[in-house]
Amino acid sequence: MIETLISSKTRIKLLFKFFLNTNTTAYLRSLESEFGDSTNSIRIELNRLEKAGMLQSFSEGNKKVFQANTTHPLFKEIHNIVIKHLGFDTIIDKVVGNLGNVRQVFVTGALAKGMDSPVIDLLMVGDINKEYLMLLIEKAESLISRKIRYVVYNAEEMKALDWSLFEVEPLLIWNHES
Repeated sequence: MIETLISSKTRIKLLFKFFLNTNTTAYLRSLESEFGDSTNSIRIELNRLEKAGMLQSFSEGNKKVFQANTTHPLFKEIHNIVIKHLGFDTIIDKVVGNLGNVRQVFVTGALAKGMDSPVIDLLMVGDINKEYLMLLIEKAESLISRKIRYVVYNAEEMKALDWSLFEVEPLLIWNHES
């Protein structure tokens, strides 16, 4: 869907990278190795997004590091488009509702890094009806045309979880309002 609106594959990758997880930072050479695109095409798109005010940059040693500009007037809309494209809104509506005592839902793996992926990795916390969860995930997968992998922790297991084992810090996408 998003490919029909935005013709530059590099720009799409950058939008996913910076607007999915707003804490993500990256510099040109790291993006080159991650995307497998030429530095020139990445540089052009970074400059366009920075000139438009959607990205901001700062120096870190001899590197120019980029990050999403969360104060840009269109930030929330772009973030929501990325979320909708990935199907997170559908997952939350279809999977979290009426599932039991869901406390938190995190995205892990490639999507937590800000990279698009055909597989969505979820970490869920709470007392969850796992049979019902499997049925809902099957329905959500058909709606979003992506596979969903999940792991469920209860509150005690979550307290003992070693967060340093994750390559990238899991991205909280849903939190039960206490």
